[in-house]
Amino acid sequence: MPSSGQARAIGRAGTVAALTALAGALLPAAAAHADDRTVRGGRLDWGIKSSFQSYVTGPIAHGGSTLQGGAATVGGSQFRFHSAKGSYDPDSGAFSAGFSGGVRFTGHKKGGSYGLDLTISRPTVKVSGGTGTLYADMVSKEKGTGKVTSTPQVPLASLNVSGIDMKGGAGPVALNDLPATLTSQGAEAFAGYYTAGTPLDPVSLSTDLVAKSEPKSEPKSKPKSKARPESGEGKRESTAGRIGNAAVDWGVRRTFREYVTGPIAKGEWKLSAGAQDGGALFRFPRGEGTYDEKKHTLAADFAGSVRFTGAHGLDLTLAGIAVEVKDGKGTLSADVESKGDRGTTLKGAPLITFPAAAKELRPQDGLVSLAEVPSKLTAEGAKAFGGMYKAGSAMDPLSLAVALDAGAKLPALPDLGSSAGPDPAPEKHALPKTENAANSADSSSNAVPIGVGAGVAVLLAAAVAFGVVRKRRTAADTSTSTADDS
Repeated sequence: MPSSGQARAIGRAGTVAALTALAGALLPAAAAHADDRTVRGGRLDWGIKSSFQSYVTGPIAHGGSTLQGGAATVGGSQFRFHSAKGSYDPDSGAFSAGFSGGVRFTGHKKGGSYGLDLTISRPTVKVSGGTGTLYADMVSKEKGTGKVTSTPQVPLASLNVSGIDMKGGAGPVALNDLPATLTSQGAEAFAGYYTAGTPLDPVSLSTDLVAKSEPKSEPKSKPKSKARPESGEGKRESTAGRIGNAAVDWGVRRTFREYVTGPIAKGEWKLSAGAQDGGALFRFPRGEGTYDEKKHTLAADFAGSVRFTGAHGLDLTLAGIAVEVKDGKGTLSADVESKGDRGTTLKGAPLITFPAAAKELRPQDGLVSLAEVPSKLTAEGAKAFGGMYKAGSAMDPLSLAVALDAGAKLPALPDLGSSAGPDPAPEKHALPKTENAANSADSSSNAVPIGVGAGVAVLLAAAVAFGVVRKRRTAADTSTSTADDS
């Protein structure tokens, strides 16, 4: 029969063996967690500089801003850029994410030109070695001289990322309210309006991460209507002059959306019947109709509806979206139901008109498309909005894509990422806790490595604790001094 010391030794050996086996089983998964990951999907919210926006729209510059490439607005004074693409290294914490969309500021109009003309687009955030930088494409007209300069990916702002641990994450990545400071190159590209070191608005972003070997998890979509098949679905064959699938993208009007969700109306919008939200636009999909390439005409009906509701009797629904193009001009019509104080019901009312030149309606690779063409409100449209806007008012640009054969793919909607929402990003942290990752859209692949890493840490802590206990017991058995324990 073994002595008590031998029994303890045997027990210790068994415990160590069990810990070693369990850690060995978990470590391969933890090692996989350290693989480089691809940034795919997400958004960046940035007001650039609020005082600059106020100056542009104020009584001196008498200007404004226009959105480009699917950029949107969020909150009171922020612009939202979308569809992040880049890379992330969990071991070093190196992070790079480029976003789509842009904003153009104009003011001091004289004749047909502007004295102030600045465009900032395609912002890219890079974090490495404890420092962060925001780059952007810049097109600016120099203050005073009027010289126009176009420079890609200018290091526009330095970002303060101190205190943020970028290592060891599986996604999504969220960086919120990062202090930003204008760089010397940024000051030059900013047309001389500000000097280097000037504080800019804080930057917030959220991106999804996927392993390089796996595709990004797509959000679950609603069942598709059999009457309106998607491009390439089933065995559909194209019919000459017949539209099998199409989509029209239109945001109605940026200031109207801001009014709906702002402090006055305190409202919202809801999409139904297949309509999709692209941030700065609504997509009405599954278009069916006819197209005549020789006559340059097009007519299509689309699925989906959008309903705006809010305080002060706001309740407006647009449904039954239809587009007709002929004689170089396009018209978007809709069924309108307004339940407010100036309620009205319109059937197939022409809401907006837009240019549609014959050369722009020529198919390429089986696709006819118009990209962000300007639109104007009609007299019927003015009635639909209860007189809020006059006939001829500029509305949001319109994009149209028509697939003429089964192989043609419609343009993708802006990808705002799985964690995007109407509210500002959550409290500042680089990599969310395990429970947050588990609730993300791609939690099935991303939550596991964090949990495994925590499990290994627990095992190692248990092993260390076991060693300390063992050492203390040995010290007690041999009557060694407490100094040796330390």
